[in-house]
Amino acid sequence: MPIDYTKRPQSPSTPTPTAGPTAQPVSPPQATGPVKLTKSAPTVSLTKRGQASGQLRVNLNWNARPGGPPAQGGFLKRLAAGASQSSSIDLDLGCLYELTDGSKGVVQALGNAFRNREPGNPIVWLDGDDRSGSNSAGENLFVDLSQLHQIRRILVFAFIYEGVPNWAAADGVVTLFPAQGPTIEVRLDEARAGAGMCGIAMLENRGGELSVSREITYVSGHDKLDQAYGWGMRWTAGRK
Repeated sequence: MPIDYTKRPQSPSTPTPTAGPTAQPVSPPQATGPVKLTKSAPTVSLTKRGQASGQLRVNLNWNARPGGPPAQGGFLKRLAAGASQSSSIDLDLGCLYELTDGSKGVVQALGNAFRNREPGNPIVWLDGDDRSGSNSAGENLFVDLSQLHQIRRILVFAFIYEGVPNWAAADGVVTLFPAQGPTIEVRLDEARAGAGMCGIAMLENRGGELSVSREITYVSGHDKLDQAYGWGMRWTAGRK
């Protein structure tokens, strides 16, 4: 018999759906802004945030021209801009430190104590003393968190070496830059008349967990800051 090659009508059928891309859950965007420590939320754990490693940089900025637009650059550069309109002023960044072996000391430009005095690789140090304001990055304090096992606590402070204290109008802010993750801010949003020194932030190692806390403690000098936090060191007058 001859074969019929004509198309025969197909009975209607439901098309079989083909496999396509499946919807995947979308993770919420991660916060990229700074973590701001306040009176109501004064402490954050760097360890729990995965930020207790590498090199931590601490920077201080403030507005040296109250009532006008902030000057550009680092805090000492802005400080110098304001100094041209008033009396000369020199503000320094530093810290008190205590190690797990009981060693204690200060890191600051005063007395050329630019790093912790213990032998070996520095644990905490300053990058220099910019008295002219020419360094747009200001002064920076560094902490080597790879040596966290040697750190008990570090109290970051700022003091006015020369000039009249005017913290209330300075609008100062300390920013901590971990090796990874968002920055952490502590604003100098309180003031005490005549106080030339401010304890700003405390880094503390408790059982291997590193936290940073807002302090904002205004005092008249190094010895008073020592007494306020029980550092137990002897102080004598010094100069740069």
